[in-house]
Amino acid sequence: KKAKSIENYYGIESISGTDLYNNGIKQAKNLGIQIEEDEVTNIAYEGHFIVSTANREYESKYVILATGTNRQTPNIKGIKEFEGKGVSYCAICDAFFFRNKDVVVIGNGNYAIHEAKQLKPVAKSVTILTNGKEMIHNRASEDFEVNEEPIREFRGTNSVEEVQFEDDSTEKIDGVFVAIGTASSTDLARKVGAVIKNNNIVVNENMETTVPGLYACGDCTGGLLQISKAIYEGAKSAVDI
Repeated sequence: KKAKSIENYYGIESISGTDLYNNGIKQAKNLGIQIEEDEVTNIAYEGHFIVSTANREYESKYVILATGTNRQTPNIKGIKEFEGKGVSYCAICDAFFFRNKDVVVIGNGNYAIHEAKQLKPVAKSVTILTNGKEMIHNRASEDFEVNEEPIREFRGTNSVEEVQFEDDSTEKIDGVFVAIGTASSTDLARKVGAVIKNNNIVVNENMETTVPGLYACGDCTGGLLQISKAIYEGAKSAVDI
């Protein structure tokens, strides 16, 4: 939707990303497909898939991940250096390693709240750091301590031990969970144990991930990051299902 002008898609001389998206949604609705505009925060598997959104849950035998890839990495000193050494991108995957420890979640939206809720029963304390952004306000966000001060860096020796803010204040921590913006396809795939390689979801020739019934298509599978590839992979997933 963010593309100002698309000029490399067959049969279309030039179109904006917003117009192409809206045309596709209109076409789907005309075919009787139900469209729900909601933010997905988690996917779980209990004999079938349970897709959690900000407002409700859906149950399904199959799921196709097609939300693209998250190209935004927090530009905070220490994030990359401590990946796997206290910095994580999946609460449900790594919460166990932070039992009775002090952790922070970076983010300011529904996804950050979801990750904080996953950590709360396990960790000693959970604080949401918005890194200078305003926290969304709802009933769930009130359950957590929130710090909106911009972050300067994360520090430590062999693992992350401290966060320093731009006002020179510091806080001792044992873990950092990154949950900025909305959950990407790879974020959601990790939650059900799908294999991720080089930040791309691993799929077979039918676009099925290593988790049976879970498919992925588009930028999240890597390779050529073009609309034509995403269209093919989406069709391949649907036909296989």
